[in-house]
Amino acid sequence: MSTKKPATPSKSELAGTDTLDRGNTNAKLQALEEFRSDATGQALRTNQGVKISDNQNTLKVGARGPSLLEDFIMREKITHFDHERIPERIVHARGTGAHGYFQTYANHSALSKAGFLRNPEHKTPVFVRFSTVQGPRGSGDTVRDVRGFAVKFFTDEGNFDLVGNNMPVFFIQDAIKFPDFVHAVKPEPHNEIPTGGSAHDTFWDFVSLQPESAHMVIWAMSDRAIPKSLRAMQGFGIHTFRLINTEGKSSFVKFHWHPKVGTCSLVWDEAQKLAGKDTDYHRRDLWEAIESGDYPEWELGVQIVAEEDEHKFDFDLLDPTKIIPEELVPITPLGKMVLNRNPDNFFAEVEQVAFCPGHIVPGIDFTNDPLLQGRLFSYTDTQISRLGGPNFHELPINRPVVPFHNSQRDAQHRTVIDKGRAAYEPNSIDGGWPKETPPAAQDGGFETYYERVDANKVRERSESFGDHFSQATLFYNSMSHHEKEHIIAAYSFELGKVEREFIRARQVNEILANIDLDLAKRVAQNLGLPAPSKGTVPPVETSLKESPALSQVNLLSGDIKTRKVAILAANGVDGAAIAALQKALEAEGAHAKLLGPTSAPVTTADGKSLKVDASMEGMPSIAFDAVFIPGGKESVKALSGDGVALHYVLEAYKHLKAIAVASDAKPLLDLLKLEADAGLIVGADAKAFKAFFAAIAQHRVWDREPKAKAIPA
Repeated sequence: MSTKKPATPSKSELAGTDTLDRGNTNAKLQALEEFRSDATGQALRTNQGVKISDNQNTLKVGARGPSLLEDFIMREKITHFDHERIPERIVHARGTGAHGYFQTYANHSALSKAGFLRNPEHKTPVFVRFSTVQGPRGSGDTVRDVRGFAVKFFTDEGNFDLVGNNMPVFFIQDAIKFPDFVHAVKPEPHNEIPTGGSAHDTFWDFVSLQPESAHMVIWAMSDRAIPKSLRAMQGFGIHTFRLINTEGKSSFVKFHWHPKVGTCSLVWDEAQKLAGKDTDYHRRDLWEAIESGDYPEWELGVQIVAEEDEHKFDFDLLDPTKIIPEELVPITPLGKMVLNRNPDNFFAEVEQVAFCPGHIVPGIDFTNDPLLQGRLFSYTDTQISRLGGPNFHELPINRPVVPFHNSQRDAQHRTVIDKGRAAYEPNSIDGGWPKETPPAAQDGGFETYYERVDANKVRERSESFGDHFSQATLFYNSMSHHEKEHIIAAYSFELGKVEREFIRARQVNEILANIDLDLAKRVAQNLGLPAPSKGTVPPVETSLKESPALSQVNLLSGDIKTRKVAILAANGVDGAAIAALQKALEAEGAHAKLLGPTSAPVTTADGKSLKVDASMEGMPSIAFDAVFIPGGKESVKALSGDGVALHYVLEAYKHLKAIAVASDAKPLLDLLKLEADAGLIVGADAKAFKAFFAAIAQHRVWDREPKAKAIPA
């Protein structure tokens, strides 16, 4: 008997039916069309037709309690969302990764009984995956977006996944809203535009209606969303976790990764050009740094809050849209992570690696953060769909360094051949093995922290999650002048792409005005909107008005290690000046590339042939941190008549980069009408190099920015 579903009749087929049949069929077609519509005016229901009374909150034990597995509405919503894409990740699809190790500085058993935090002599293998959030695999590396920062620790007690981002907060407070957020930030469904960006109506419609997103959105509108490189990003665990020590005592912690090279970003024009000229800019930089021996390094630290101090702050530790300012709780360093090996096969490692916040080891445990609680379910569900079944842990990149034994059997892609007869526990056929390991102070089986929960089952948000603007204000107040200007420009650019004026106005009047009135007025002016005179909610008084630790100005390394300098040369160049700079850069741990008008070698003033690394068109200024122009009368003359070379210098100047010019090359600056400043150095001796390197260490010449804006892009 056939079970094939009959096809919907075509219009031509309908024309031949009698009146009664045609009427019935038309009614069916009308019903189908209703299902194809947006069904406006209809009640929100589950896929089983049940009306939903609360689509904002996961079912929890008390407003601050753990989420319940019985919440069929949340599970249905997230399960459907997890399986929307096959096989690409729905979010974080565009990524790259590397191998390395983590080494603890000391025995931290007083804080956690986790083995990898107790032995300073041991190096724990890690695999790290960096990613953008919004775009698909083919999108650009340098789009304005959050960056994923996920670390898999292959510890001797099992795998621990610290799955975070390069920003310490998130857009939503409860996991039930995650599908809504991602659907809003993804390209518009009618035309699949824009790719890899959030400058469109659905994103701003959603966040302007969700005040809880205000803090994260201002981070995304800051320079943090266009990092200079993956090596120069901070990383955060976002949620508050628990660490359990050898005596069973719990502490609340937030995880922080701090890059050794410092934290810095691109400028917006540079980020846009890189997206077109080098889509793989970030992954190329990471790959080349590791291949050249400039191993990226981060320090892992935690902010520690004693359990008895959980409620002493003017925000809730369980709220994922909040930070703990470092001025209130400093970061305690735990150890370092070094990435020293690139993948052998991108697909087998970077694409097949499977992270989950639920992968923890003894000494680490969860809190009742409602966003974290939902992630514990969602990630495993996603991996099952993306990697073809529940055996993704058997893939080499995911396999723990310790053996795994249990009663789980079969399913797709099973590679382990289980020899025992008993696939259940307890058993007597296989001598009772594998058996449970009782918990112990250390090296025992995993034991969930003993937390008393006594509350009603509710679907609501804790009142302590109700302040949505004070930390966004704290972030904005903590920025330097140029960082504030960039935030204003980012909001203006993004909202300028929004077609519906009422969405623009709502974001300005109901979100920005509650963060900072001057910010709202500046953005309103740029959008041609009436400026708001006050916010829509009373401001919340907090104990801290600024946090210098939030500004990237205060997060630079102070040196120029791994920085890249472009040397522009043509025939007749001063070869001695090139050699002197290369030697000086090498001493500082920085690198130089010699660029010519073409890829052909250039001849020095004394007749020697120098091999160039690339042409100036092949390696544009946006790929470098600084530019050096050596002397040599003929070389300077050739560069002065070369449009590409002139654009190269102007573009570097516009992007606020350090530029050094030999004294006899100054006519080129005069031709471009560029005046010397703190980052535009004339001279090619040791004194000039010292000033040049100091300017590079500052990352950008911010005082130049107003003047540089007058230069055409």
